[in-house]
Amino acid sequence: MAFTNVPPLQPHICVKGGLEAITFYERALGAENTFHQLAEDGKRVMHASLAIYGGEVMLHDEFPEFEMSVRAPTTVGGTSFAININRPDAAAVDAAYARAVEAGAHGLMPPADVFWGARYARITDPFGHIWAFNAPLEQK
Repeated sequence: MAFTNVPPLQPHICVKGGLEAITFYERALGAENTFHQLAEDGKRVMHASLAIYGGEVMLHDEFPEFEMSVRAPTTVGGTSFAININRPDAAAVDAAYARAVEAGAHGLMPPADVFWGARYARITDPFGHIWAFNAPLEQK
């Protein structure tokens, strides 16, 4: 795997159920699974790269047997951050939210015009990660 055109910032999320998460993100966010490798157990995802809305998110299953392993939000009881996805306009925010909820995400905040001049919405995926959709409102 060549490291070319690597973005300067890449979220790398941990889940329980990596293969299921990949399938969910394909349905809910239109993700493209550009690469994944299973661990030696043939069940857990050691590494996956997902193209999502022009960005890249890396993903792996939880590996509690490794001391430096990151834990999934479902293990620790929540997450300390949200992944923000900028969309081109308000209609795209509405569509992204609807698609994610239809695919099984929990709606935290339905699309709304917010005080900072954007259309904004939030969901939690079945793996405990929070995703936000954001687009600037047209200036009048």
